[in-house]
Amino acid sequence: MSEPPSLTSAPPALPGLVSLCGTWLKPEMQSLYRQVANLQRYQNTVLTEQLQHPERVPFPRVTVMERRLRPRPKGNFILRFWYKHVVQQWPPPRAITSSPEYFPYNLPDLLRAANPALVHVYYGHKAVKYLDMLRAWGGPFLVSFHGVDVVKFTSDPAYVANLQSVFHQATLILARSQSLLDGLLALGCPPDKLRLNHTPIPLDAFPAAVRTPPENGAWRLVQACRLIPKKGLFTTLEALRLVVPHFPHLQFSVCGSGPLKDSFLAQRDALGLQANVHILGWMDQPSLLREFQRAHLFLHPSELTDLADQEGIPNSMLEAMATGLPVVATHHGGIPEAVTSGHDGLLVPERSPRELADAILALLRNPAQLASFSEAAAHSVRQHFGLPASVAHLEDCYDEVRAAARPPQPR
Repeated sequence: MSEPPSLTSAPPALPGLVSLCGTWLKPEMQSLYRQVANLQRYQNTVLTEQLQHPERVPFPRVTVMERRLRPRPKGNFILRFWYKHVVQQWPPPRAITSSPEYFPYNLPDLLRAANPALVHVYYGHKAVKYLDMLRAWGGPFLVSFHGVDVVKFTSDPAYVANLQSVFHQATLILARSQSLLDGLLALGCPPDKLRLNHTPIPLDAFPAAVRTPPENGAWRLVQACRLIPKKGLFTTLEALRLVVPHFPHLQFSVCGSGPLKDSFLAQRDALGLQANVHILGWMDQPSLLREFQRAHLFLHPSELTDLADQEGIPNSMLEAMATGLPVVATHHGGIPEAVTSGHDGLLVPERSPRELADAILALLRNPAQLASFSEAAAHSVRQHFGLPASVAHLEDCYDEVRAAARPPQPR
């Protein structure tokens, strides 16, 4: 009979996991950090191409992959001259080089050294980029899709074929909303590999309060996002042009920045909304929480772009709802999976300033409905999007990948 384990013996080592991403970490990718930093059942290491803002996202185990240049062909001046100066394809195809197999990063070596139980690749287009290197390593991996990567490059048949190779090689494919899962299914992902992976929200960091009307009509509306086309910011401006005459002291703040900042401000000025509309720039979580707590309504009128870019379930919207902010948004992407129109917010069609304005006015003029939506928003987020439950579900997916990788046990 074996001896019982000692009460002072060390706990068993956690299985190893590598979280693989292109950049650790852009400011708008806070939800990725929450997943990586809050795992309970896995020892996690981050591998990345480049390191950004480490002070904002402190994590003890981050390694930047080494970039490697493609070896030059040696000993054949004619071939080098032909490809460089006549064909003008440089570097030349791998087939004409006599060098060993080329990988742009030392990822296979790092994975062999770490020997993780599995790899989690963040973003589908990155999985396409890393696929050959993951194959060279040979271990199991899963891929999570987050929004734009469901449509990014999909007009290119060669890219779609590579993406389908990712679907074939990965054990599981995760996405943040059912709408994104539907998009992956349409791209050829086997349905038995698809899993829903909701974004995690640290609810303790977003205490809730019921919203009531302000004095003197000084309503505060807020949207937190990057200034990019799918966020519907120009539709917001057109809607506010219709709302402000009824509530001239209204203030709308955009918490974020991005490539559309200058054109957004130009359109604001052209509509005469300088006194009502402001861009506050990127904010850390405490600052963003303060803006949410000051606000009465959260706007997020997302829209499908010309390149078919769409939302999953916007993280900022969930965080705002957690504080008790009612939402006015659009029937777009994964938004209806989080907002029930008429219960915790109002949803309107995309690119419809008049209907967006009518929804805003309906809530500003109905304090009882505003309060009811406020309570419901805080409750629904806590019921479906809490961080512990989300992380536990992700780790269940990791367990599933590991189980699938084990060899069959003898009977």
